[in-house]
Amino acid sequence: MSVTPTKPIKRVTVHTLEEMKQRGEKISMLTAYDFSLAKIVDDAEIDIILVGDSASNVMAGHETTLPITLDQMIYHASSVIRAVKRALVVVDLPFGSYQGNSKEALVSSIRIMKESGAHAIKLEGGEEVVESVKRIISAGVPVMGHLGLTPQSIYKFGTYAVRAVEKDEADKLIKDAQILQEAGCFAIVLEKIPAELAAQVAAMLTIPVIGIGAGGGVDGQVLVLHDMLGINKDFSPRFMRRYLNLYDQIKDSVEHYIADVKSKNFPNVGEQY
Repeated sequence: MSVTPTKPIKRVTVHTLEEMKQRGEKISMLTAYDFSLAKIVDDAEIDIILVGDSASNVMAGHETTLPITLDQMIYHASSVIRAVKRALVVVDLPFGSYQGNSKEALVSSIRIMKESGAHAIKLEGGEEVVESVKRIISAGVPVMGHLGLTPQSIYKFGTYAVRAVEKDEADKLIKDAQILQEAGCFAIVLEKIPAELAAQVAAMLTIPVIGIGAGGGVDGQVLVLHDMLGINKDFSPRFMRRYLNLYDQIKDSVEHYIADVKSKNFPNVGEQY
């Protein structure tokens, strides 16, 4: 009996993303923090999985991204990597693991790559972190930048409002984007900035620009998985599109299970040995 050979799974790389930008193909990106959901997301053929420091919020229940540690990020990244066969896996450097010290930034990045098996790291900031970016890349670790609303700086901003609305901040963002590209970043995330500015930056750069709350004129989009699946009901910014309402569906299922147990309906004779 003849067997049809399995089609090989093509691994997404930083070069793949560069080619996608060149031919105008949009890049899809979602977060994941555990094996089970990462496997589903990867099987759906997402291009990039971000092991985001948003795990601090959606997995651990913290108010901000600041409390999550490097060890915890490595744990989540390792869980995701074991599930993924196709996507490029990018891991956030958590707060305190790179700011102000390029040597520590390099050590943190190497730990993530060696201990989790991840493919790249992401860090927030522009000119102020460029020394760290260069040092990490010089060691062979791909770096994704992040500009606009940078959640690790929330106490400096004091608000989650749209960034780079004023000319001075918009000019700085454009300059920072150019600096990150020149330093060797393979892509940049732009978060919660005016769509017109984001489109301008994407057109100006040769590397891909991924948006979250940055309009449709960029090269790709990213959302937090738990938000777009409706597991988290407390976060409803304008840019968030919910594709499911899993909070209510899961709650209904659990309530149904509880009722079946209480009424002795579960297990029935066909569900026991």
